[in-house]
Amino acid sequence: MSLQNASLTNSTATSIYTSSGNNVISTIHICNNTNATIYANVYMVQNTFIANGVNIVYGNVAVSAYNTLITQEKFALGNNDAVYANASTTGLSATISYIGI
Repeated sequence: MSLQNASLTNSTATSIYTSSGNNVISTIHICNNTNATIYANVYMVQNTFIANGVNIVYGNVAVSAYNTLITQEKFALGNNDAVYANASTTGLSATISYIGI
């Protein structure tokens, strides 16, 4: 099992993990280290596509102050498929746990 960490930006969704080979995302933790609620978007993007409303999996999810959103859904990613994310403002970090298949 491996980990990938990234900070979420408050701009256009950017890649926070790109699969090298075939992998399964086992969990995503989005941590708010500020004293205000921040909203997050997470996208599962197929190779060569862009993050948009078609591939959003968590939309405008509130992460309250000093709290962590933990997802339990499993996502299978092929080579160069990616997880994209962004936030309503700075202050969120993401940790992705994945394993090769």
